[in-house]
Amino acid sequence: MTRKIQIHQVDAFTLERFTGNPAGVVLDADGLTDAQMLAIARELNNADTAFVFAPDGDDHDVRMRFFTPRTEAGFVGHATVAAQHVLAARTGAPARLRQKSRAAIVDVEVRGSGPQRRIAIRQNPPPLGRELNDRERLAVLDALALATDDLDPRCPLRIAGTSSPRLLIGVRGTEALNHLKPDMTRLTTLSAQIGAPGYFVFALTPDSSEHFTESRMFAPALGIGEDPVSGNAHGLLGVYLVHYGLMAHDRRTAAFTGVQGRWLHRPGRVQIELEMGGGTVSAVWIIGQAVSVFQTEITLD
Repeated sequence: MTRKIQIHQVDAFTLERFTGNPAGVVLDADGLTDAQMLAIARELNNADTAFVFAPDGDDHDVRMRFFTPRTEAGFVGHATVAAQHVLAARTGAPARLRQKSRAAIVDVEVRGSGPQRRIAIRQNPPPLGRELNDRERLAVLDALALATDDLDPRCPLRIAGTSSPRLLIGVRGTEALNHLKPDMTRLTTLSAQIGAPGYFVFALTPDSSEHFTESRMFAPALGIGEDPVSGNAHGLLGVYLVHYGLMAHDRRTAAFTGVQGRWLHRPGRVQIELEMGGGTVSAVWIIGQAVSVFQTEITLD
């Protein structure tokens, strides 16, 4: 029996086509097998493709699964922004809903309407893990072609997150980002040793009127050499910045904007809002815009 499925290509964390982070979105994916979803993700060859399903319980409104060209992922921020951007364009789409994935149930808000709409995803605050020891730190710096003097002394190298942790690496300025020369083979090996499949290298840019951080991220262990724009990593960074007193807040809320993707010629922008209680983060909002690139229909036998 043949069936037709609708596929969208969307650039997330941007309003300009061919920038930001591209993602595939497959609507009405109920009935697709794991093998079919993996084959579609491999064919689209984006870092991630979101597959949209009907809910299977009363505690959520929509269900999604995420596939890279290699495997299934628990949750993907930019692919969620992309999928919710497509869903929000439908007549009668709700402004608030709950989305279930393998990793968790998250709250989603659609803020605004039309091409300028923003997709906001609320998550529980990710935990901060351990700091690297001196041997690990030197090995990571060498694999990135960084010197100790390139590091921002206020920013310890620290692992953050649990389901797909990242190593957060603060450098002194954007010039250090420009000089990065990642050795992907060594970074892949180090990921297994330190327990973090991604390296999020960031610089604080408080003098900028448009953003507070600029960053690059490498995740060769996941099959992603350099990720254009990562929503999840910016959420991790928000918790990190509050923990180390590197971002102003009123003990109730904090917010910042991060930019990423310049070195891949795919610049994008992520907004982070933090809910706080007692000086600690109680929830993280990852917020981004998106633009549709194309949509098509394929027939599966």
